[in-house]
Amino acid sequence: MKLKALFEDDGAVSPVIGVILMVAITVILAAVIGTFVLGLGDRVSQAQPSSTFTFEYSEDSGGPIYTEITHDGGDGVEGDQLTVNIGGSEIWAAGDTGTYVVTDDWSGAKITAGATLNVSSESTSYSNGNTVKVIWTASGSDKTAVVGESEVSL
Repeated sequence: MKLKALFEDDGAVSPVIGVILMVAITVILAAVIGTFVLGLGDRVSQAQPSSTFTFEYSEDSGGPIYTEITHDGGDGVEGDQLTVNIGGSEIWAAGDTGTYVVTDDWSGAKITAGATLNVSSESTSYSNGNTVKVIWTASGSDKTAVVGESEVSL
């Protein structure tokens, strides 16, 4: 009996396995190329940040309402990608304070744990029960997500 002949096999990979590997490579290449051709490659890198925010409210008697929003942890977020809405109205966006007074600004900075935005309104345009939202917008895209939300409680 020739034992050496049993353990030596100089044959190539079977044609079936070769075809399966070629089909798999073709499918993977098509998926990668299709992702970038359709512009989905940019959005893949723009995942919604996982951040937590706390909200504190105070009011002077007959005066302005103060809202303090603090980034408590999670992913850092570019300030230029955030807006703050109260009761459905935008009260803050990077570089634009509108009718609201901003004392600590998030414009042009990366917002990390401990960063605070203080906004006060000269009028009582919002009150108990209104919803405050911190909204993130992906750069170069129309993708948005609410990354922080609270109900006004004075």
